[in-house]
Amino acid sequence: MSDPFDSPSAPRGRRVWFLAVVALLAGSGIGLVRLQPELERNHQAWMTAGIVLLTVLLGLIWFVFLSRMRWRTRGLGVAILAVVGFGLSRWVQVDGTVDGRGLPNVVWRWNVQRPAALEAKLPAPALAAVTPAAGLADVPQFFGPNRDGVVRDARLARDWKAAPPKELWRQPIGAGWSAFAVVGGRAFTQEQRGEDEAVTCYDLLTGRLLWIHSHPARFFQWQAGEGPRATPTVDRGHVFAFGATGVLSCLDATTGQRVWSRNVLKENSLENLTWGTSSSPLVFEDTVVVTGAATAGPTVLAYHRATGEPRWKSGTAKASYSSPILTTLAGRRVVLSVNAATVTAHDSATGAVLLDFPWTDDKWPKAAQPVILPGDRVFLSAGYGMGALLLEIKAAPAGRLAATQLWKSVRMKTQFNSAAARDGYLYGLDDGLLACIDAATGERKWKDGRYGSGQTLLVDDLVLIQSEPGPIVLAAARPEGFQEFGRLAALSSKTWNHPTLAGRYLLVRNDREVVCYELPVEGGPAAGPQP
Repeated sequence: MSDPFDSPSAPRGRRVWFLAVVALLAGSGIGLVRLQPELERNHQAWMTAGIVLLTVLLGLIWFVFLSRMRWRTRGLGVAILAVVGFGLSRWVQVDGTVDGRGLPNVVWRWNVQRPAALEAKLPAPALAAVTPAAGLADVPQFFGPNRDGVVRDARLARDWKAAPPKELWRQPIGAGWSAFAVVGGRAFTQEQRGEDEAVTCYDLLTGRLLWIHSHPARFFQWQAGEGPRATPTVDRGHVFAFGATGVLSCLDATTGQRVWSRNVLKENSLENLTWGTSSSPLVFEDTVVVTGAATAGPTVLAYHRATGEPRWKSGTAKASYSSPILTTLAGRRVVLSVNAATVTAHDSATGAVLLDFPWTDDKWPKAAQPVILPGDRVFLSAGYGMGALLLEIKAAPAGRLAATQLWKSVRMKTQFNSAAARDGYLYGLDDGLLACIDAATGERKWKDGRYGSGQTLLVDDLVLIQSEPGPIVLAAARPEGFQEFGRLAALSSKTWNHPTLAGRYLLVRNDREVVCYELPVEGGPAAGPQP
C-alpha cells in the first residue's frame, strides 16, 4: 500500500501553525524568565537553555511526525542529523563551564586550552632570603588579614589613570582556585602540578619559586575543573593547607618540609563534597580547625597545631564550602561554621555545639563567609535563590546560644562571593552586580556594575573587585551610590580566586596565571624592590 503522505493527491499542508505556536511559547517563556528581577543568572541560564532544548526537540518531532513531508525527505533529514551529531561527538568536548552560571563550555577539541606544564617538584632548593620591600603587610589567611574581607589603612590612590598600578611580575601557575596568604614577603598558595597537589611558596616581589611541597592527589569535577580550592593559613612559622581531597598538612614556612599531615576525609569516613573540600584552615592558639564534607557529621574538626593529633570533632550536619571563623557571640568564644543547611557555633575549647540554626536546605552550596556585626549579629548570604538574612544571637539556658532572625531578603545573593561590612552597610556581589545594603534592615541602597561570579575586598572606603572575566576594578564603598574609579586588565580568563592585598601589593591568580601589582597609594612614592 502506498504511503498517503507520498501520494500526489494527499493534502500538502505542513502544519506550520505547530512551529509558530512552539516559537511563540518559547519566546514568551524566555521573556518571562528574563523579566524576573531577582531570578539569578544561573537559574535564568539553565531555564533558558531548557526552553531552547525543548523547542529544538519539539521542532524535531514536528519534522519527523507532523510535517507531512515525504518520508524519504524526513529519513534523509534524520540521517543528516545523526551524521552531524556523530561528528560533533568526535570533534567537540566540554571544557569546564562558561562561567559561574554552570553552563558547559563546549569547544572544538583542537581549541581546548591546556594549562602550562609545570614541574611537580622544585629542581633544587631555593631558600635565599626574600626581596625586601616598603609598604608590605602580612595577610596570613583567607579573606583578608582578619578573615573578615576588610583591609584597613591601605590608603590606595583612586585615580589609576594618573598613577597606574605597576606590574611587577607575571607567570604561569598550576590549576586551582586557591588564593594567596602573605607573610614576611613570602606568598603561599595551593596548585595542581600534574598528578600532584602542591603547596607553593613564592617571593612576593619577584615571583621566584622558593619551595614546593607536593603529594600525590588530584581532584577534578567537570564544572569546577581540577586542583585545590582552599587558601593556606600561616601561623608562627608554619603553613597549614587543606587540599581538595581532604588532606590537611602542616609545613615549615621557611623550607616547605612536612611537619605532619592528616587525611581528614579518609580517617573520618567522609564523602567528599561535589566541588571538593574548600575550607581554609582556621588557626588559633594550639588549635587548627577545618570543616567536614558531604557526609552528615562530623561537621567541624579540630587538630593540635603542633602534632596534628585530633583535639575534638563536633556536629552532625553536612558541611559546605565556607571556611570556619573564630568570634565571640553573647559572651561565648566560638568557632562559627556555615554548613550545607545550617549555621552552627561550637565552643572553641571543646567543640560542643552551642547553636544549631537551620537555614534553607542542603540542595544548593553555601560558599559565602558569615559577617559578624556589632550587637552579636550574624549576617549570612548565599546564591541560588537563597538570598540573605540577619541573626541576633543571645545567651540561652545551659550555656547554649539562641538565634533570632531579624530580617530575610533576596537583595543580596552572593554565590562564590562573600560580603563585608563598613559603617553599618554591607557590600558584595549580588548575582554578579556590586550591591550595598543596609545591615540593619536589609534594604538595598544600590546595585550596579557587572562582575560575574567574582570576588570582593573592602579596602578602607573602597571596594576592590576581582571580576570573573579577569579584570580588577576599584569602586567606592559608600551608601550614596555606585562609582567606579579604576579598572585594570589583570587576567583574561575565568577567575574565581580571591585577590590578596598585602599592603600596597596585589596578588591575583586563576587556574592558569598569576600576576603581582604594586598599587599607587595616596601621597606616597612608588616603593618597588629595595636594593
